[in-house]
Amino acid sequence: MEELNCTPVFEIPVFGGIAVNESIVVTWIIMAVLTVLSVIFVRNLRVENPGKVQLVLESAIGWAQDFFEGIIGKENRRYVPYLITVALYLAVSNLIGLTGFKPPTKDLNVTAALAIMSMLLIEYSGIHRNGLKHWAGHFAKPVPFVAPIMVMEIFIRPLSLCMRLFGNMLGGFVVMELVKAVVPLLVPIPLSFYFDIFDGLLQAYVFVFLTALFMNEEME
Repeated sequence: MEELNCTPVFEIPVFGGIAVNESIVVTWIIMAVLTVLSVIFVRNLRVENPGKVQLVLESAIGWAQDFFEGIIGKENRRYVPYLITVALYLAVSNLIGLTGFKPPTKDLNVTAALAIMSMLLIEYSGIHRNGLKHWAGHFAKPVPFVAPIMVMEIFIRPLSLCMRLFGNMLGGFVVMELVKAVVPLLVPIPLSFYFDIFDGLLQAYVFVFLTALFMNEEME
């Protein structure tokens, strides 16, 4: 339980004091690392005779763009940078435990914030694509008495995103701690590859995939 608790690291002396816990600090570190790597990787881009790093980056970004455009459509590519950014953040967050840091995704506040951001984007995409009138009217389709259920869906979607991500990261952490306590030598190594690497990347993929899928449904 001590490993799961996000203890305050320091306090910002504004509005009576704002406590900054571990998940926020680690998130800042992830943001800084991704920003620095982005600057390093794109500072020598060339149109002719690109280097190997540039080719790899272009292939990865091209694959991600094609993947998301295949879900939400090429006409909605304006949302792809956000989805790629969230995917990168979640992937690094879920893997950062291998370096000794506490993954921010073990904090329910972090997963809830990401889910709320996705909820706002999902609803905004529907309004931007079809207009406010159509968005408000779709709650009463196919029959008006389903409107309460359709309204509840707005909050069910982010709740499912939040709890799926948090629950899987929490479950993997608990299993690994139990295994380490019972069989502390060789057995945890292959399990660590699954729970700390494969499952972490899988949960990042599932989160952004479902977000894109919900967006596509909202824009129809």
